[in-house]
Amino acid sequence: MNPRVVAVKANKHYTLDLTFSNGEERLFDMKPYLTKGIFKELRDVAMFNTAHISFDTVEWDNEADFDPEVLYTQSKKTYSSQRKTSIAAEPRAKYKKK
Repeated sequence: MNPRVVAVKANKHYTLDLTFSNGEERLFDMKPYLTKGIFKELRDVAMFNTAHISFDTVEWDNEADFDPEVLYTQSKKTYSSQRKTSIAAEPRAKYKKK
């Protein structure tokens, strides 16, 4: 089971900054979906900017929503999320005095 969405921010160019319950920050590109069904209404920037959390996923005021699994698997880790992970995973370097 993939993590659930706990925070969302709508950005310019129809992308979403997502934070998941596992702490990952990811970027989801909405552009490929804006020609399909109810998502066509999200081409209106004002409507796109109504993105909010509903239960464990993202929903808009026109009642469009996404499966949280799609949001997770089709999004990309952001630099800040990758950096947090890599810092925690890297051992500390030990420096010796000369």
